[in-house]
Amino acid sequence: MDDAQRILELRRQLNDHGYRYYTLDAPTISDAEYDRLFRELLDLESRHPELVTEDSPSRRIGAPPLDSFTQVQHRLPMLSLENAFTEADIVAFEERLRRFLNLTEKPAYVIEPKLDGLAVELVYRDGLLVQGSTRGDGQTGEDITDQIRTVKSIPLRLHHPAPDLLEIRGEVYMENDGLTKLNEQQLQAGRPPFANPRNAAAGSLRQLDPAITARRPLKFFTYGVATPKDTGCSGQYELLNYLATLGLPVNQLTRRCPTIAEVIAGFAEFAALRHSLPYEIDGMVIKVDSFQLQDRLGSKVRAPRWAIACKFPPQQETTRLIDVEFQVGRTGAITPVAILQPVTVGGVTVSRATLHNQDELARKDLRIGDTVLVQRAGDVIPEIVLAITAQRDGTETPVVMPTLCPACRQPLTRPAGEAVTRCQNLHCTAQRLQGLIHFASKAGLDIEGLGKKNVEQLLELGLITDIPDIYTLEPSSLENLDGWGTRSAENLVAAIRAKTRPPLGRFLAALGIRYIGEISAAVLESHFSSLAQLRQATREQLLEIEGIGEQAATSLIDFFTSRRGRELLQRLEDIGVQPLPPAVDTGSQPLAGHVVLFTGSLQSMSRDEAKKLVRDHGGQIATSVTQKTTHIVAGDKPGSKIRKAEELGKQILSEDQFLALIGSR
Repeated sequence: MDDAQRILELRRQLNDHGYRYYTLDAPTISDAEYDRLFRELLDLESRHPELVTEDSPSRRIGAPPLDSFTQVQHRLPMLSLENAFTEADIVAFEERLRRFLNLTEKPAYVIEPKLDGLAVELVYRDGLLVQGSTRGDGQTGEDITDQIRTVKSIPLRLHHPAPDLLEIRGEVYMENDGLTKLNEQQLQAGRPPFANPRNAAAGSLRQLDPAITARRPLKFFTYGVATPKDTGCSGQYELLNYLATLGLPVNQLTRRCPTIAEVIAGFAEFAALRHSLPYEIDGMVIKVDSFQLQDRLGSKVRAPRWAIACKFPPQQETTRLIDVEFQVGRTGAITPVAILQPVTVGGVTVSRATLHNQDELARKDLRIGDTVLVQRAGDVIPEIVLAITAQRDGTETPVVMPTLCPACRQPLTRPAGEAVTRCQNLHCTAQRLQGLIHFASKAGLDIEGLGKKNVEQLLELGLITDIPDIYTLEPSSLENLDGWGTRSAENLVAAIRAKTRPPLGRFLAALGIRYIGEISAAVLESHFSSLAQLRQATREQLLEIEGIGEQAATSLIDFFTSRRGRELLQRLEDIGVQPLPPAVDTGSQPLAGHVVLFTGSLQSMSRDEAKKLVRDHGGQIATSVTQKTTHIVAGDKPGSKIRKAEELGKQILSEDQFLALIGSR
């Protein structure tokens, strides 16, 4: 056997043994023997680099560290799931989909444990792994191909002939024992431990150096593909069995349930098993088994109609309320925050919890020194459920709302009709800090490398005091700071300069104007061709726009006419920041040039989701029937607008016809 043949044989053996060890959990050779074969392969490949291929086990490690992650556009969106919490929610899910499909028979389902990990997409071409990416926002993720290659339960080449293109969706996770060992190593190295397996998995995959990822005990389960029809399978359960034959790990708790009663029983079983599993699960995913029915059900804007995530009840513990601090938000809102005696809830140490506002504080009648019941809402956000008043001994003290801003010491006010107390000082340092953090965050312009800690550092050093200062930063002013270097300074400045021509909607949302969030900003973007045009709009013109209410219109006008708003926008313009509407290929959009009005109750989506679909497909929204209105979509119990539409000879569509028009049905 020559070296080329031996290399092929070693790859075959190592891939087979890796599959048996990492996927089947049934090794047939010792670790020492596996290591010997692996070293032999490395030696042969080092002598014959021309024979190294992408599916070699040696390719799991060895890629050079990255400067930053590049963005990956998912060919088809990775949608999220709507949540359910009770048996009644599960039953309502079935009733909803049967009503949507007009079904008399009851569909079968597949149930899968909902892992607490990181969703990823793996792209295989001709059976070879060519790309791995994070879910990101569902449309765009980060390219983590080199990091994904180090996860040993993910095959670099599929076992059997597969479609030319196969886009696998699944979850990268870390078992509890793996997290314990990793945290021991973190502490020994003087680094902070990971709070939970999900954070550990996400942090490990987002290491720029794949060699670090390779040392982390990551695992993978697949739960589906982007386009099931390409596999020839007729349903979810058949698909998962097929993916297992390709060498992809499939969770063994997955099963098919012919009835919703069996689904509910399965949920109870998963909840009982939860704490005995080697990995964290926070619920169960329910999917309609039939792909034919899935296609008919389709998807809403953010989630499919044929699947739902049923979450376990939140885990609760008791602890002591030590103090209440008051934080200042970017709009001046004062938020009380509970300081708790640290307690572990669902595997996470909780020491703080938001109390939202003054009314919430009063409603719960919390006092410093109280024993309180704490839960992680949705197993994620810590909150105080109630004070255990029976355990009070008289030493507890009431919580008093401050009258002065904790940051700038200016008087606080509570506007009539509002639950929130506010600092009205526009020069408040805390508001400036939160505004800067928001501007650079994912909810704003998403400036890579300008996170909360870096903003705090730059503000404290006086390098930035307001949003325009971000654009004046130079590498020379950053590279000698603690925690910085030439490369990180240059990368940040490059990331900032890449945001000088942001889409108008993102720019508006990033400014942090009160009542102008992501959705309101997108609505405004669809009605105005430039920032200058928007600034000239009157309050009355803004109120004519569907989705812009009185508070948003007033807040926007106040910002544009205020001295602070004028100076801020002028400085940004002088620096060269020019927000632009996103380029839209209107010629290929089915609703380009059309004005759509909705009337009556929609069955398959909310009114807001329907309006977003119109805007996403190039159309505009109408609030009344006029000569400009081109389509009226009539749901259940439409109002008088139908009669006016008929009088004007306008086209009236059913909900199904509307979805067919835009290609969603």
